[in-house]
Amino acid sequence: MSIDVRKRLDEGRFGAFHRRLIFAGGFGILFDSLDVGILSFVMAALILAWKLAPTTIGLVGSINLVGMALGAAIAGTLSDRFGRRTVFLVTLLIYSLATGITGFATSVGFLIVMRFLVGVGLGGELPVTTTLVTEFLPKPLRGRGIVWLESFWAVGWIVASLVAYFLIPTYGWRIGFFIGAVPALYALYLRRGIPESPRYLWQAGDREKATAVARAALGEEGVADLSSMRAKAAPVSALFAPGRTRLTLSLWALWLMMNFAYYGMFLWLPSVLVERGFTLVHSFGYVLLVTLVQLPGYLSAGWLIERWGRRPVLVLYVLLAALSAAAFGFATAPGMVILFGCLLGFFNLGAWGVTYAYTTEQYPTLLRGTGSGWAMGVGRVGGIVAPFLVGALLASHTPIFSIFLMFAAAMLVALISALLVGEETKGRSLEEITGES
Repeated sequence: MSIDVRKRLDEGRFGAFHRRLIFAGGFGILFDSLDVGILSFVMAALILAWKLAPTTIGLVGSINLVGMALGAAIAGTLSDRFGRRTVFLVTLLIYSLATGITGFATSVGFLIVMRFLVGVGLGGELPVTTTLVTEFLPKPLRGRGIVWLESFWAVGWIVASLVAYFLIPTYGWRIGFFIGAVPALYALYLRRGIPESPRYLWQAGDREKATAVARAALGEEGVADLSSMRAKAAPVSALFAPGRTRLTLSLWALWLMMNFAYYGMFLWLPSVLVERGFTLVHSFGYVLLVTLVQLPGYLSAGWLIERWGRRPVLVLYVLLAALSAAAFGFATAPGMVILFGCLLGFFNLGAWGVTYAYTTEQYPTLLRGTGSGWAMGVGRVGGIVAPFLVGALLASHTPIFSIFLMFAAAMLVALISALLVGEETKGRSLEEITGES
């Protein structure tokens, strides 16, 4: 593959291959999200079914994020060494098997172990999937395509809300995990037809294979080789090379605060509503409404990201999400709970779509998986702390409005971090952004 082929990837038309790639990647993300969403409802159900204390439930939520943190850092680094495609498949397989087994849990200890393994697969899949799709997309639609990819996360939450509302009250909490496992294996089947990233193959030294893959992806002459090869990836220490330290630390802070706010709020949302006196069924119904607006939140951000740019959209959506979180904390009437919950879901998830796109564009090819994986992995620390912290705060009778003001403050820190990340990337090739030859 020559520099002209990379330019052709940037300037090519968005076609059937790109749609198939986004669907195959997004379908796996959908079931990752389904699992996390189901967990939030299961936490509320387990409080009633197993008579668990809030701190114990918080631990169940946090251990999932421990696995996600390790999975993201390890899988991202491995994808720069062994290829995106291989890790793309393995992480989804780990998630699929572990989430199905979770449905057989008979004790808190067994549940915690399985939630950790689910987290490893789930956390590992997200940075690798985003990296692979980023490297195929044409330049004018790269940001929007990544937001479209991440919008499958909202669809997964919608499915989780429907499962929770219609099935969990009747069939119990285990049904959610069983539903999530089998279709995820179908997503694994879809991904078997996705080739290795041409940009990765180029940097790994196999330019003939990179050319064939790029031509096949663009519908030109040539046959795509689905295999990958091992590259001489940059070490993790390259994230702190001269001129890159501020970028890395800013991204880590952005992901840390975004995860802290997201998992603290949304994993506990059904339980918080039950705490406020709503029935389990009613709380699930309200969360379903909040979840439905997450998808237009993603789509609106995807529409704006190629018009205004990554950073302006990210800053605006994070600011509005912070204000919505503060307002939700003070809401007590059902109408206000739904209104501010919907605004929170809309802007917070829209901001997440932009965060993924902005992050994967910042690093060169053989550091892209590592950089994205470590940002997401470090960010999961915020997700580890938040569910357990909320459980402890609720157990100590801390007012809910104080808890949500804490999350609003976290998102304001994320906003400042977004301003420090680096230059705007809209309309620029990946090689131009990173200075890669």
